[in-house]
Amino acid sequence: MDTHKRTVFKALTWQGLGFLVMSVIRFLMTGSWATGGQYALISCATGFVTFLLHERAWACITWGVEIGRPAAAPGRFRMASARRAR
Repeated sequence: MDTHKRTVFKALTWQGLGFLVMSVIRFLMTGSWATGGQYALISCATGFVTFLLHERAWACITWGVEIGRPAAAPGRFRMASARRAR
């Protein structure tokens, strides 16, 4: 399970990326960086709170979690197809 600090950091980086994308999309739609930025700021603020609540809720749910099976070490992720080939 992720720590609260990690969850917050993930939410901040995700929303930062979303802010940039939404600003550009809104600018293209309106021709105004101010309007685009305002819309993106509101969208990111609500998305940030929603993401935090969603992540913390799922951290409490054990459905789909395999107990006793070791997690992959950081940087040691293998694709499912690579596991089948062995």
